[in-house]
This record gives sequence, C-alpha cells and structure tokens, in this order.
Amino acid sequence: MDAMKGKGEQRMQNPGGQVDRPVGPHFLERSVQRFHTSMLPKVVKRRVHALKRLQVQCANIEAKFYEEVHELERKYATLYQPLFDKRRDFVTGTVEPTEEECEWHSDREEEEELAEEVKEKAAIEDAKKEEAVPREDPKGIPEFWLTIFKSVDMLSDMLQEHDEPILKHLKDIQVKFSEPGQPMSFTLEFHFESNGYFNNAVLTKVYKMKSEPDASEPFSFEGPEIIDCEGCQIDWHKGKDVTVKTIKKKQKHKGRGTVRTVTKQVPNDSFFNFFNPVKASPDGEMDEDSEFTLAQDFEIGHFFRERIIPRAVLYFTGEALEDDESFDEEELEEGDEEEQDDEDDDDDEELEPKKEQPQPAECKQQ
Repeated sequence: MDAMKGKGEQRMQNPGGQVDRPVGPHFLERSVQRFHTSMLPKVVKRRVHALKRLQVQCANIEAKFYEEVHELERKYATLYQPLFDKRRDFVTGTVEPTEEECEWHSDREEEEELAEEVKEKAAIEDAKKEEAVPREDPKGIPEFWLTIFKSVDMLSDMLQEHDEPILKHLKDIQVKFSEPGQPMSFTLEFHFESNGYFNNAVLTKVYKMKSEPDASEPFSFEGPEIIDCEGCQIDWHKGKDVTVKTIKKKQKHKGRGTVRTVTKQVPNDSFFNFFNPVKASPDGEMDEDSEFTLAQDFEIGHFFRERIIPRAVLYFTGEALEDDESFDEEELEEGDEEEQDDEDDDDDEELEPKKEQPQPAECKQQ
C-alpha cells in the first residue's frame, strides 16, 4: 500500500476506542510510511485482500489500454509520415518548397518591431557582400540534424568532434512501431546519404517494450516500459571507425632487454556507440554502471521518439529548447516551494512546546 496522505485533518483510533488528537498530513507523511494490515482484525484483512485482487484486475485492464494506445500511435504514424517525408525533402534540398509553403507569420516582437531603415540597411550590406563574394545558394537546410544534436544537452553529451563530419550526412530520423500481433516495440531509423565513412544507408536501434503488470510486483505498473534494446552492425570503411582508436604501446623483453612497439585498438567515445548498446541481463543481474548506462540509453531512445522526431524544426530553431527550459524551471520552482514549506513546518515545530505524541496503534513506522 502506498504511503498514506491526506489533505484535511484525519483522526486515527486506537483499538481501545480512545481517539487521539487530529493528525495532519505532515505527521502522516513523516510517521506513517505504510499501513500495516497485520494490525487489522482478520475479517477486515480478508476484505483488504479482496481489494488488492481488484487492484490487480485494474492493472491488467490498464495494460490493455496502453496496448490500444500503441495501436493508435502506429495508425497515426502513417498519417504523419507523408509530412515527415516532405520535411526530409526540404531539408536535403531534393524538393524546393513553393512560395505558399514558405509563408509564415512570425509572432516574435523583435521581428515585428524591427525598423524599416534597419532592414533596408541590412539588405544593402548583404547585396554588397554577395557582389564581392559570389557564391551558390546552399542546398536544402545544411547541417539540420547536426545542429539539433549540438543544441540538445542529452545528445550533445554523446557527441564527439570526430562524429560531426559524419552526422552532416544524416538525412532523416524516423520511428517505426511494431506491427499488430507482434511484441510491443519501436525502431529508430537514422537515414544517411552516401558518405566516406560507412556503407549503411540506414542505421537502426530497436527498443523492446513491456506493457503488463509484473507478476511479483503488480502494483508497480505505471504503463509500458522499455526493457531492452538492440542496435545494428555498422559497416565501416577501412580506417574510418570512430568507435575505436589505435594506440601504440612499447613493450620491453624481460630476458633480452629489447624494446618493441605494438599497436592495438581500444574503445573510443562516440555517438555511434549508440548502435552498440549494453544488453539487458536475462536474469536482471547487472552491475550499477551497466544499469545506469542502459537506463540512460532508454531515456535517449524515448526522447528521440517523443520529442526530437515529431518536433525537429523547433529543436533546430531553439524554440523547443525554450519550452523545455520553461518546463524545467516550473518543476524547480515547485520543488523549491515544497522544500520551503518543509522548512517552515520545521520552524513551527521548534516554536511550539514539545509534547509527547502517541504513535497510533494501527500504524507502525517502517
């Protein structure tokens, strides 16, 4: 049973029938971590067990709900795809958008309030530069996905300098959902143009999901969860594999005293290690570092699916980053407020005369 919480005052009664003084929510949160059914009469305990059986049935129905949500996602993904295909064509320069498709009315005040004379001056300066250094218009939107990678903290942490030239060849990222009747999963597809680094046109990462209550902990079910992931083999061109580096090491012969130099390959930090993930252990036994790495991988996969792919242009312009930062600030403010409330409560307790508070007999601190 979850920790008991209340909004108003609650009265808790001892078996002897004596009513204690009102117990407020803060006292409950600090003192009552779990209501122990062992203190209940046997007949009441039986009824609680019946409620738990009902709760398990609710969890099973909830699992079915999420399965249908997954089917809806798969259905609507086919409706989104033509728009995402057009996005890819605009980004790569395969198709040039029409004047009508390029119409966009910005609501940003700084653009609306820009004086006409400043605009004219900027246009004259641009014209002079173009005359001085003639150049071709760039094709599509250069470095579209690389810009997103470098802008999003979660992705930039994985990105190394030697990854950037490769990601300039990234044309599109897509998500594909598992077919009906198949185990729940989604696949991230990274589409690359022909390049001098590897032969693959598409790199894939499959995330396997589970949407059913755990038999041993059914009440912990909160919806689908990623349970494992599987990458792909990258067919690197010779000498172009950025996930390894070659080091030279000197070795001295113990007997003759001669020295020789040996070379060997060792792992190298790179975004492309994303396609060679840590495997989840079948028995669930993993060391702490592996568990952390895998959890981080799951979070990144989910972020690609839920945020990056559907809203790519807003991460390119930075608008989505502003939204994310605002959301983080709101969470932080709420956390600070709760912490401040706790501090105020502690101060109140110090000011009040200390009285012996009897522990309710039905409750036992865990």
